[in-house]
Formats: sequence, structure tokens, C-alpha cells
Amino acid sequence: MTVSTASPRTILIVDDSPENLAVLNDLLCPRYRVRVATSGARALQIAGASPYPDLILLDVMMPGMDGYQVFEHLRADPDTRDIPVIFITAMNSIEGEMHGLELGAVDYITKPIVPPLVLARIHTQLELKQARDWLRDQNSYLEAEIEKRMAENELIQEVSIRALAHLAEIRDPETGNHIRRTQGYVQQLATELRKSAKFAPLLGERQIRLLARSAPLHDIGKIGIPDAILHKPGPLSAAEWVVMKTHSRLGSDAIDLAERDAAESVEFLALAKEIALRHHEKWDGSGYPDGLAGEAIPVSARIMAIADVFDALVTPRVYKAPLSYDEARDIIAAGRGGHFDPDIVDAFLAQFHAFRDIADRHRD
Repeated sequence: MTVSTASPRTILIVDDSPENLAVLNDLLCPRYRVRVATSGARALQIAGASPYPDLILLDVMMPGMDGYQVFEHLRADPDTRDIPVIFITAMNSIEGEMHGLELGAVDYITKPIVPPLVLARIHTQLELKQARDWLRDQNSYLEAEIEKRMAENELIQEVSIRALAHLAEIRDPETGNHIRRTQGYVQQLATELRKSAKFAPLLGERQIRLLARSAPLHDIGKIGIPDAILHKPGPLSAAEWVVMKTHSRLGSDAIDLAERDAAESVEFLALAKEIALRHHEKWDGSGYPDGLAGEAIPVSARIMAIADVFDALVTPRVYKAPLSYDEARDIIAAGRGGHFDPDIVDAFLAQFHAFRDIADRHRD
């Protein structure tokens, strides 16, 4: 309902008296496009059809649907709720005027009308509406621009995260679509856990989105592992395993440095750092790097642990054949309360079909 200054503005006059309509029509026609209605029902039809009127002059006392009832219908319709309404009535009482203004009318004119006064009030309300429409359009434009910039920023973040994650993938070429699969697993688990009263406060829509966005950086620390260890086509020695386990802290430290360089706190980086450092901790305290146990391990890392292990089990390596989905499911179920958070294992089992679908969709 934006006002166009290139054409006359439209005024809808609603009155059951032909004489009143004629007087107002003669007064307004030289300056405005005028439409008329002799009943409340007809007024609602005209007001609700494009092009919408810029202002409505509404008689209060009409048979059938009176002006107040028409006004309530106008305010209930999203297409007409912002059209300014001036009540016109022969009732010259403070109570009637206050009632109309309390309902939301912009002005209240009593009959018999005084032409210069009516024209001045109409002009004022049309100018105010034009200003409101301009502000609304400006706000809509700014909101659209903000949404566009936010979408661009999120896309840049996504691309940057994937670029960093693929650096680790290039160092460890056997991971293939590991990043996409684990990201899907993490989102699936978090969405399932959100159904639980225990996890719902921790896993809102935004938190799940950030968690899925952060997940690809869980193994970024492998960039710092020597090729001889990272690419070894067989089991690692005890000494080599000590070096391999440093990748969790290397990844966390690298993200921490990036976080410090940021001018402001970046929420997903905090999650990514948490996941990189803690996704090899175990529920029973036997994991690394710090042997955290139970709920001392962040929820993000507990979720990532199952996603990471499941994918490792069902994916082929040069030193092992892949396990079947059912075999991997049984191993994770056996780790309930040992390696993994029991509640998250339960969520995994509830969404096992979705895990299989994700694995098939992003197969190497």
C-alpha cells in the first residue's frame, strides 16, 4: 500500500446518505481519486481490493454494520489494517469522539462538515501516511539488505570452514566425504536429542545450526601430524600413537589463534575449538587429551564422538575393510556408558536409519 506521488491518492467515502456522499465527493474530486460505498459490507469489499485506498472517511451511524464494526473488520485484515480512518458523524459528543480515537481512528469529524477544515485534516493524514509508508519501505529495504548480508556472511563462513576442513582431508586422503557425513550425523543426533527435556535447553535451532557448521573442523589438527604417521598403512606404534593423539590439541590451538585474531567473539569458533579438543574424550574417562569423564565432556564433543566413530567403522581404510552398518551399530551400542554418553547412544539407535541414509548418500 505504498503511496505513489505520481498519481492522485485514493479516498474511500463510506456513508449511507446519498446527500452526504455527494457533498464529500464534490469537495474531494478536484484533488483526489474518490471511491464511494453506501454500506459497511461494500466498504470492506472496496477497501480489501487492490489498489487500496490511502484514506477512508467512515460514517459511524449506518444501518446493518455500523462504522465501528466496519473499522474492526478493517483492522483485523492485514491488507487494510494500516489504512488511516477518519470517522465522520452527526453525533457531537466527547464520548463518541474518544471512543473512535481509542479504537484507532486517526481523526474524528462532526457533521455538518466545514470544507476547509475537512480538506486540511485529510491533507495532514495523507502526508502522515506517506511518511509512514516511506519509513516502512525503508525499513523493509534495510531488513532485506541485512538478511542478504547475513546470508552472504554465513555462506562465506561455510566455504571457509569447508576449505579449512579440506586441508586436513588433503593430508589424509582416505577420509573422502568424511566431513559431509559427520556433519550430517551431528545434525541428526542433535535434532533427536532436542526432543529430550535434558538436552532441549542446550540444543535450540541456532545451537544445532552452529554445531553442524563447526563439526567439519573436528580433525583440523591432523594438518600438524607428520606424513609418516598420518599415512602409515597399518597400526601405529605406541610412540606414533602418542604423536597422533596430539592432533586434538593442535586443532584446538589453531582455532584458538583464529578466535583471538577476530575483532569480536565468533560463536561457532568456540564450538569448533571445543569439538576439536574433546571429541576423543570418553564417557568413562579413558579418552584423551585430558581424560575427562561424563558430563565434564562438552555435549558438542560427546555428539561428535559417536558421529566420528561410526564413520570410521563403516569406511574402508588401507589397513582395514569397512564394517557393515549393523556391525558398527552394535559396537556403538556396546560402548554405551563406556566410550559414549548413554543418552546420545540412545539417540543414535533411534536415528540409525538416518545414519545409514547419510552414509549411503555421501559414500566415498
